[in-house]
Amino acid sequence: MLAERGCTISPGVRLQTLAEVIDHLGTDGKTGIIDGTEIRVRRPAAGRKDRDEFISGKNKQNAVKTMVVTDGDGRVLFCSPTKPGSCADITHARQLGLVRLLADGPAMEILADAGYQGLGAQTGGRVITPPHRKFKKNAPDWYEEMYERQRKEHSSRRIRVEHGIAHLKNWRTLARHLGRREHISRTVQAIAGLLSHQQTADLTSARQM
Repeated sequence: MLAERGCTISPGVRLQTLAEVIDHLGTDGKTGIIDGTEIRVRRPAAGRKDRDEFISGKNKQNAVKTMVVTDGDGRVLFCSPTKPGSCADITHARQLGLVRLLADGPAMEILADAGYQGLGAQTGGRVITPPHRKFKKNAPDWYEEMYERQRKEHSSRRIRVEHGIAHLKNWRTLARHLGRREHISRTVQAIAGLLSHQQTADLTSARQM
């Protein structure tokens, strides 16, 4: 899509599928970060059978959801095709084949938030989520301190995926519900490609200075 519109694509690594992203991260021994983000869309017409599928349980708005994968520095590597907003993050990841790719792939580390809890056991510990809270009530002080420390350490590393998503949302069409549901998936992936290309160029320039 970029080449068709006259954009010059520099040579280098081209990651087009989730399998290629996982293989790239595993080969280079890099940490990956995943997260889901929602994009508001127009409400489906009355009478459509799938009308309620686009209502997000989190934001109570009509939206579609995409899974974003970044490296440890927050550089966007992959944006998945969109799913209706009612689809849970962990369900979307499973449908994309993430469990199979990680379980059969090299040893690596993928950081994720609490919405992906359960994938760690299915991927041999490759997906790392925030620690479970073992004490529901009357937790001892030592446990509270340990829990908060572990949670903050995980959050401080995972936050870089939010930076990558923020760069995506700087594009007006993804920040406001202006696009049609039928076209938004290609729009998201095109913007992610532009952003990744720009970040690669910036990183290359910084290393040459």
